[in-house]
Order: sequence, then C-alpha cells, then structure tokens
Amino acid sequence: MNVNARLFWLLAAFFAFISVVYTVWTLLYGAQDLAQDPGAGGDPGIHIEWAGSLGLLLAAVAAAFIAFYVGRVHSTQGGVLPEDRLDAEIDDGDAELGHFSPWSWWPVTLAGALALMFLGLAVGVWIAFIGAGLLMIALVGWVFEYYRGNFAR
Repeated sequence: MNVNARLFWLLAAFFAFISVVYTVWTLLYGAQDLAQDPGAGGDPGIHIEWAGSLGLLLAAVAAAFIAFYVGRVHSTQGGVLPEDRLDAEIDDGDAELGHFSPWSWWPVTLAGALALMFLGLAVGVWIAFIGAGLLMIALVGWVFEYYRGNFAR
C-alpha cells in the first residue's frame, strides 16, 4: 500500500503541474490569436479555458485525496502487506473473501427480477412493478437461504 500511496502522490503532482502548464498555454494561445487578428470581433480580453484547467486541477485533487487515504490506511494497518514485501509469494496475499453458495439459484432469480425491472422502464411501467415484486422475493430468499431447511442455525 505504501507504493500505491506514492504513486497517487506522484499522479497528483503530475496533474497539478499539467494543470498549470495547460492554463498558461491557453493564456498564451489566446494572446497569440488576439495579436494575429485584432479585428476578429468578440471580447478582446484574454481568458482562461476553464473546462480543461479545472478538470485537470480537480483530477490532481482527487489523486491527492486517494493518496492521503491510502497513506493513512497504510500507517494504521499495523503491518506490512504482502504487496510491499520483496520476498512475498502470491499465496501470501490470498485472503478469505467470504462464503458463497455454489448451488444457490437466488442470484439468478435476482438477476431476472432486475432484468424485468429494466425492461419495464424501457417497454412498459407495469412490467417494472412485476419485477419489483420478484426482486423483493429474490432478495429475501437470498438473504435468508441459510435460515431454513438443512442449513438452519
């Protein structure tokens, strides 16, 4: 994670630098256009092209936010991740992701209900209401599938 934080700080610095370069470039380009054709009409003042300048500046701010967050998480995790160790193996970063039911049909039912809801938005609203009912049934069934039958606890 330390490498990730450093990469995002580097990315934030790059975007900030490019934002300044872009702003200066557009200012110089506007002055050059005005010097070449002063009678072209329009506003004679020199303007910043705000969309690109602010977009690049906000990209720098977003990268800085992510770098700060990743750096704080790295400092509070209390250890070195396998990604940061040079002697780590691939299996060292293999964590338990959770328990998934390979035999469960509820995710398929949930996907079908969502498909009906989106079909209802495209074709007719009445189909979306049927999809919403099936969505509730599928969601409750998937959440509570281990509270019934052989798997009840």
